[in-house]
Amino acid sequence: MTVDPNAATQSFPPPEPARRAPGPARYLVPALVAAAVAVALGVYGRTHHPSGIAFNLAGFSSTGAVKSWLASTAFFFALVQLASAFMVYGKLPGPRWSATLHRWSGRVAFLVAVPVAVHCLYALGYQSYSTRVMWHSLLGCFFFGVFSAKMLLLRSERLPGWLLPLVGGLVFTALTLLWLTSAFWFFRTFGVTT
Repeated sequence: MTVDPNAATQSFPPPEPARRAPGPARYLVPALVAAAVAVALGVYGRTHHPSGIAFNLAGFSSTGAVKSWLASTAFFFALVQLASAFMVYGKLPGPRWSATLHRWSGRVAFLVAVPVAVHCLYALGYQSYSTRVMWHSLLGCFFFGVFSAKMLLLRSERLPGWLLPLVGGLVFTALTLLWLTSAFWFFRTFGVTT
């Protein structure tokens, strides 16, 4: 028996086992969590009797002013996050630390938005007495639902390249519409006050 010295007998390292395609549960779970969060906030806001308790910060004339400035700050950091996302995906030139800027601007935007949302939900509840307020209430529930889905998808591997930008775009769009139906409306109605 002759042996071919050039023949490969075994490849090192051994080939990786074939990976299965991601199942629908990988996308269904974040979608269900998003729906559950949005519905839970809406139900709580609708069934909870609004307390009317307002918070205020020193230097501001009203709760509306505080909330409008906090919402505007969140919106500013959301704009930073949008620009840094374009840098991360190579659509805009940017520094190497664009990904860090993206993560931290998102964290700051969320942390600044939370006190506003808690006050809206607890003190005012889910309201529908005008079209603007109804849309604001719906968008608030939607924002926190889709934000929850985005946070779950961030840790998933092998996502389609379009999915995370799509969900991030929904988060940004919801926050923009929330800002337009609250802070922008407040500044147009009452003036840019502190």
